[in-house]
Amino acid sequence: MQIVTSWMEEGIEQGKQLGKEEGKQSEALSLIMRQLPKRIGAVNPSLQERIGQLSLTQLEDLAEALLDFSSVADLEAHLQRIGEEK
Repeated sequence: MQIVTSWMEEGIEQGKQLGKEEGKQSEALSLIMRQLPKRIGAVNPSLQERIGQLSLTQLEDLAEALLDFSSVADLEAHLQRIGEEK
């Protein structure tokens, strides 16, 4: 028989929630990295790295914004705005 205390249950629940958030972030990043080249062409590694460091909320905002991008300059401007908001 396994004894589980409330703090253990809380830790398990927090771990599950963190795992879900990380999964969402990973999926958002993957989708964006597939969509950007189709929208604006090749994305250089330094921009890819900057995108990879965005939070889930920032990735979701980028996913929406990229629908209006027509060039890499649009992506750079969006990332600049994000950097200024921090």
